[in-house]
Amino acid sequence: MTKINRHGSRTGWRSFLLLAFLFLICAPASAQEYFREDLRVPMPLAGPRGLQALFVRPAEPGRYPLVVFSHGTPRDAEARLKMSPYGSLPVAMEFVRRGYAVAIVMRRGYGTSGGDYTEGVACERDGNFTASGLIAAGDIRAAFDYFSKRPDVDPKIMIAVGESAGGFSSIALSSIAPQGLVAVISFAGGRGSTGPYQICQQEKLFAAFANYGRTSRVPTLWIYAANDNFFEPRVAKRFYESFTGTGGMAEFIAHPAHGENGHNLVYRGISLWTPYVDDFLRKHNLPRRAVLLPPKVSVLPAPPNLSPSGLRSFQDFLNAGPNKAFAVSPRGAYGWRAGQNTKENAIESALDNCRKYASDCALYIVNEEVVTRVSPAAPGSSR
Repeated sequence: MTKINRHGSRTGWRSFLLLAFLFLICAPASAQEYFREDLRVPMPLAGPRGLQALFVRPAEPGRYPLVVFSHGTPRDAEARLKMSPYGSLPVAMEFVRRGYAVAIVMRRGYGTSGGDYTEGVACERDGNFTASGLIAAGDIRAAFDYFSKRPDVDPKIMIAVGESAGGFSSIALSSIAPQGLVAVISFAGGRGSTGPYQICQQEKLFAAFANYGRTSRVPTLWIYAANDNFFEPRVAKRFYESFTGTGGMAEFIAHPAHGENGHNLVYRGISLWTPYVDDFLRKHNLPRRAVLLPPKVSVLPAPPNLSPSGLRSFQDFLNAGPNKAFAVSPRGAYGWRAGQNTKENAIESALDNCRKYASDCALYIVNEEVVTRVSPAAPGSSR
């Protein structure tokens, strides 16, 4: 890490399902540690539907410093409409555990938010990244304005956190300095990735960071992995140099390679980046609970016959946010989907994914329940 500162059988299958069901019935209920609410953020440009949002905070009454989390932008345009705040819930919960209220907000053109997708960049024409970031920052600012009026939010301490295009947009937000914004945390922030190690109009993207740096006056934390194939180290360093070269305050973390694509570090390496965030909060005298709230721990048992890679994937599923479903076949084929807008979407996608490898797939878990309609099936192909 580099750190830079500047400014089985049918009988066995039936028995397993019965044991799993009894285990869930007998498991003690944990104390309610968190408050969660689905809502819509009013914004004139988003029309009557507003912006889709998920708000979560510690359960105890009080006023909490606020984090607004902003998502990335899939390369596939159709995938934007399938996005959900629940996909980012595991990341948000790390800030809740540290004593923050968190709003995960879908910008216009994503999920079920209203309004048109206007933050895109016409790479083949003008590559106006500066305008793109500021358009998206307008949606984030609308969220800050809305949540700052809640009685359970402290409007004097608000942090913008984002990943990929959401990180870029959060840096853009720092350049317009909304009241109460005290810091920005950007995970793999950037824009304009058209394919692995391909970015359109790079020089104009560097110029956008330089433009934001001229008026940004809050501390920012930038975290990139060495094997990020959206924004490789050479490019990420240029982002940082462009921003700080015009006056922006940034701390740059170059994390070692992680997984197949380090661009996903924010979701798949939570335990790796939380120390960076804790250090950043301490250095800037920002709130952090002395004793963290307990993490969400799932006690659901793994289905039988999963391979070692299947067991790792099942753990990823347990750690993922709702709405989610896990489907399996008796011989170990599996498929899952999490962080969807509805439980039904998760079920359909999980079964479709599993049936790519076996014809006899059935639901095993929906959200936090082992479902009783899972039935034995003839042995199928394994994954």
